[in-house]
Amino acid sequence: MTNDSFVLRGGIAFSDGPNSIVTYYRGYVVCMDGVCKGAFVELPSKYKALQLYDYGERLIIPGMTDLHVHAPQYTFRGIGMDAELLEWLSTYTFPEEAKYADMEYARKAYQYFTEDLRRCFTTRAVVFGTLHNEATIELMNQLERTGVITYVGKVNMDRNGGENLQEESAEASLSSTIEWLDQVQDKYVNTKPILTPRFIPSCSDELMTGIGKLAEEKNLRIQSHLSENHSEIAWVKDLVPESTCYANAYEMFNTMGTVDRPTIMAHCVHSDDREIAILKKHGAYIAHCADSNMNLTSGIAPVRRFLDAGVNVGLGTDVAAGSSMNMVKTMLITLQASKMYYRLVDEKVKPLTFEEVFYLATAGGGKYFGNVGTFKDGYDFDAVVIDDSKMFSMRDMSIRERIERMCYNDADAIIKDKFVKGKKVFSAIL
Repeated sequence: MTNDSFVLRGGIAFSDGPNSIVTYYRGYVVCMDGVCKGAFVELPSKYKALQLYDYGERLIIPGMTDLHVHAPQYTFRGIGMDAELLEWLSTYTFPEEAKYADMEYARKAYQYFTEDLRRCFTTRAVVFGTLHNEATIELMNQLERTGVITYVGKVNMDRNGGENLQEESAEASLSSTIEWLDQVQDKYVNTKPILTPRFIPSCSDELMTGIGKLAEEKNLRIQSHLSENHSEIAWVKDLVPESTCYANAYEMFNTMGTVDRPTIMAHCVHSDDREIAILKKHGAYIAHCADSNMNLTSGIAPVRRFLDAGVNVGLGTDVAAGSSMNMVKTMLITLQASKMYYRLVDEKVKPLTFEEVFYLATAGGGKYFGNVGTFKDGYDFDAVVIDDSKMFSMRDMSIRERIERMCYNDADAIIKDKFVKGKKVFSAIL
């Protein structure tokens, strides 16, 4: 493909809102200069001069957004899953991230991460790096080459990091962060910096206050973690005793963001009504990470309550506590967790529907990046073409049934092509 204006034809599916999936059998979706001009049953005459790429019976869906993933953890995903959060961090995560002081190690490890990100359903991602400036810049360089659009954070942590993974002081951490920001300013097209205090147990009051000021001064967004684990929540209460809840502790340091500069808070497994109100007030996004929440025995987040309260919600893979960067697998585990919340926690809270979870994976999380995640007119043209022909069946299935089947049987779904803002960033040889 030589330009970013064209038409794709195939089995179209996209969200028209949280409760509706629009589908067209052998329909058309139009891209003009990287922007979607809509999806159609019949191609309007004004677009017939554009190059047409006919994918036959293959599925065409919007690209997916991963709101929370840890790049340096990718190479040890699926290991240490018998531990809970704080033990898992100290035993596996922190020793691994310390290795990224070695640039040879970081360069090779990030090659695995970025190549697999390029090949998966994700077209947008919000990524944690480590506290090392040089390694984080290497990660950003590699991500820029994938064509995937990302926010990337150099991690801040000046306490409780263990051996070789702790900055000397709040002043040193902030100085290093400013140096990193200066080095990456205006350097990339697709890769933006995001401030990244790991979580309050890793950041002193002085550091958190400094990050809040830096975000405001430089108009930068923030990503962090919130209410993932009972032990973590109790620890935060000890560290910030004057706070009314974990989310209020972030508020006190001016790190909960604003509607125009939204913070992403991963997990929120144990967020109560007070925290939900704070998240909504600040326009924050919850990155729901069902896979990691179950792997580390953290619990099941009350996603239905978040949605009913009008809080922004998207999905995160949270590798390596999450086992895979496959967003379709993340959709499946989100559905299963929601069903177990209904059955085991509160039968008044109905499970999420497939339509809702498809929306969270595409348009719901995509909102963080702007007009992203659906095939409506005026949205960025992010698309994934999927070959599901190996999912043999005796049924004559609708497009809606095929994408649901893909979610529950993702191992047999093959990505043929992937587009980000109209540019093809991956193509498989089938």
